[in-house]
Amino acid sequence: MSHTSAESLQTVQVADEDLWREGPPHELFRELRRSCPVHWSAGISQSPKDAGFWSVTKAEDVHAVSRDWETFSSASNIIISDHMVPVEIVQGMFIGMDPPKHDRIKNLFQRAFTPRAIARHEDTIREVTTRVLDGLAGRETCDLVTQLAQPVVARVICSFMGLDPEDDKPWAEAINGLAGFGDPELNPKGLEQMIVEDLPPMYEKCMKLVANRRANPTEDMLSVLVFAEIDGDKLTDEEIFAGFLLLMIAGNDSTKATYTSTMRALIENPDQRQLLIDDPSLVPGAIEEALRMFPAFGHFRRTATKDTELGGCPIKQGDKLALWYPSSNRDEDRYEDPDRFDVLRNPEHQAFGAGGRHFCLGTALARLELKILVEETLNRYPNMTIDSQPTWVLSQFSSQLKTLPVRLNS
Repeated sequence: MSHTSAESLQTVQVADEDLWREGPPHELFRELRRSCPVHWSAGISQSPKDAGFWSVTKAEDVHAVSRDWETFSSASNIIISDHMVPVEIVQGMFIGMDPPKHDRIKNLFQRAFTPRAIARHEDTIREVTTRVLDGLAGRETCDLVTQLAQPVVARVICSFMGLDPEDDKPWAEAINGLAGFGDPELNPKGLEQMIVEDLPPMYEKCMKLVANRRANPTEDMLSVLVFAEIDGDKLTDEEIFAGFLLLMIAGNDSTKATYTSTMRALIENPDQRQLLIDDPSLVPGAIEEALRMFPAFGHFRRTATKDTELGGCPIKQGDKLALWYPSSNRDEDRYEDPDRFDVLRNPEHQAFGAGGRHFCLGTALARLELKILVEETLNRYPNMTIDSQPTWVLSQFSSQLKTLPVRLNS
């Protein structure tokens, strides 16, 4: 797509599936940042009923939109399609709300996710990670996404929610289908059918757990949701389910995405990997660089509440704006040589959001999990190599590898 003509940039549809088959279209984003940083796409090819949207590609603009919730609302929807996921599901999660409701509900969750509260889970997370790694003993190859990352992150978030180990796999599969809704392999029946067939049993299952917590309160996150009060009001069952889903999606999906992208980058840049092997104290900085280069979510959306302007473009009330993090995190105005993976860079980035109210609640947990996963994997398999071509989830929302086949002891 390099040196695209002005006309083809005008007609390109940034969310077109064909552009995303091998992950985010970085060349296109580079062109847009250079020539048309706030760009209009006339539609979404895989969702013809959807109206067009603005692409916001530069870090400063993404930051400005993220901080101005009164002009750019999250309450209509958080993804660019209004027809691929039922809007009620999204609007029931605090990520799909504006203040004051957003702040009141998010604050309930906050207590369990402070860095101090998260630090108490370090031994458990390390134990889960080493147990899964022990299960790979004697093998020559494995898929890092499905056989290492998935079981670790599923057990960690399920233990947080107070779920039994036998629940890890069914919940993870359901969550993968929801979050990777555009991918025919992760969601073979299509999202609409999945919502009709699979969501009601998920709700029933969650409500059984809720009833159990009401009768026998525990210390887990589900109990926090069940007994939470906002200005004297408790959360409804629907709000509890929405909060439960949000935590399960965030806990399963984003950590798995960043870990596998980090490992791929380290394997493909052995000099950078060697720096971490020689000095494990560099791991946290390397994770920040991976978060910058490979954010787990391709976009979140805002909707204009009034006529306004961004980057010289007239935004009308009701217009959709996609904040493209894979682009803003490689903005040449902010990063020198932005496509180079440099474990010493230790950058600021927008992988957890770009400031404002919707900064990611689970940041401390994600960083701790990623640190432990990378440390333990490098410790066990310092010479891992890629065994065959990795594949991507086909999605403009869930930006992650679907498979990463590796040879463990090369």
